[in-house]
Amino acid sequence: MRILMVTCLLAYLGASAASAQAPATLVDLVPDRAEGEGPHQRLILRGGTIVDGTGAPPYGPADVVIENDRITAIKVVGTPRGGAHEKGRPRATEGTVEIDVEGMFILPGFIDLHGHQHTESSGQGVPATYIHKLWMGHGITTSADLGNFDVDWLMYHKQRSANNEITAPRLYAYVVFGNGWEEPITSPEQAREWVRWVKGKGADGIKFFGAAPEILVAALDEAKTQGLRTTEHHAQLDVTRMNVLKTANAGLTSMQHWYGLPEAMFEDKRVQDYPVDYNYQDEADRFREAGKLWKQAAEPYSEKWNAVMNELLELDFTIVPTWVAYLASRDLMKQSRNEWHSVYTLPQLWDFYRPSPTSHGSYWFDWTTQDEIDWQQNYKLWMTFVNEYKNRGGRVGLGSDSGYIYNLYGFGYIQEMELFLEAGFHPLEVIRSATLMGAEAIGADADLGSIQVGKLADFVVVPDNPLKNIKNLFATGALHYDQESGEMVRIGGVRYTIKNGVVYDAREMLADVREMVKQARKERGMPPPPMPMFIDSDYDKGMEH
Repeated sequence: MRILMVTCLLAYLGASAASAQAPATLVDLVPDRAEGEGPHQRLILRGGTIVDGTGAPPYGPADVVIENDRITAIKVVGTPRGGAHEKGRPRATEGTVEIDVEGMFILPGFIDLHGHQHTESSGQGVPATYIHKLWMGHGITTSADLGNFDVDWLMYHKQRSANNEITAPRLYAYVVFGNGWEEPITSPEQAREWVRWVKGKGADGIKFFGAAPEILVAALDEAKTQGLRTTEHHAQLDVTRMNVLKTANAGLTSMQHWYGLPEAMFEDKRVQDYPVDYNYQDEADRFREAGKLWKQAAEPYSEKWNAVMNELLELDFTIVPTWVAYLASRDLMKQSRNEWHSVYTLPQLWDFYRPSPTSHGSYWFDWTTQDEIDWQQNYKLWMTFVNEYKNRGGRVGLGSDSGYIYNLYGFGYIQEMELFLEAGFHPLEVIRSATLMGAEAIGADADLGSIQVGKLADFVVVPDNPLKNIKNLFATGALHYDQESGEMVRIGGVRYTIKNGVVYDAREMLADVREMVKQARKERGMPPPPMPMFIDSDYDKGMEH
């Protein structure tokens, strides 16, 4: 790390709350943090170019001053062509740590609005620390957990992360509706009671898959009373009764994926055009027919299409498309063979991805060229709606829903950024959706989402311009032809991830992940993972070019 230590502050300053105590029943606990420096009494990032997350253009060189876990000053210290000057720069007083980021880009920490923390005891068999380091290695400092089914495990690790006791993003706990109770919820009164119970547990929000209308409406109303955010995957089993328009009007604050949105725009039907032998529990059926759904909705810019959009805009509703979650559906070969799988995908996760009638998202039974074409057309219509929603002032956030369908943690989040570009977003709009829009969606924009004095010190520091090439954010970086050497080299990759003022070396975390994969393969008697093309022989050093 290019850090100039004026006076190294060794004392740990970050935990404002008491250390959380683990319930005796919990398993798969995340180990104590063994990496990261800080938070520091005073830290200065020197000479970087700032992309502040608001959609404003980059500016710099600038110095950013952090005290403990808050931004206390931002000072422009020169010009891009003239370089930084010493006059007027924040001084390095006693106890200050400086990091030279001249020529690098400083962005707000990324926010993933659809995260899943799996554990070794879950169906995937991967340790949570593997997921956390892949997230942090790609600049994700905040994750909304939408799928961990152990409420106590989730709340315990949420507190541990807030205290900087584990290497993990800040966790926002969105508990799946009904989770944690042995008995199913069968009445509006029970729905309200469960919402109050989960609020008392420390939840930040609730994730729904659907429910009987009277139960769902009661739960949404109680969530609003309790100050909880809400989101939903509008599953086909309930969407005929409660599509996105109905749930949004009942108080839902955001939606995941896109189910429920085309159904709100049906003009000549009320039920999706299912084959008569369709079975929802057969995921080959489910995902194959899902790829034909947008074609059944109203045409773009038609009266019905506009009416639905305008109503959602009026409600200040948030859309989280998670395009990457279904990317393999339109090109299975490409998504399953991305180069990072060889060095970053654990073999047990690769097993989980394989076609299987029991693993979620492993629906590749006779997947055809026509299925992929249907999904390609599906994406065009879907992206048209979301891009126009953004153009009219709607909030669109980034969520990756990684861990399924060859969508690898961390990498999938950057792929989602690429898909935002494909949909028509400007690179600055992509970063805005990944930061400020995400913070607004979870109700945290007073502290997160933009580089602003007074906000928490969450940053992504990247050597190469991510606005010019989003691939510069991948752990594998981007291929670049070096004029001086005449060789292909790797550039990019996140250099530092800073969360709550704690500075993490992204390359070190990613090296830990690669070692996990090497050891897991060795234990199975598998050969060492093959390296991606044009990579340095000493991969652990990262992209130093």
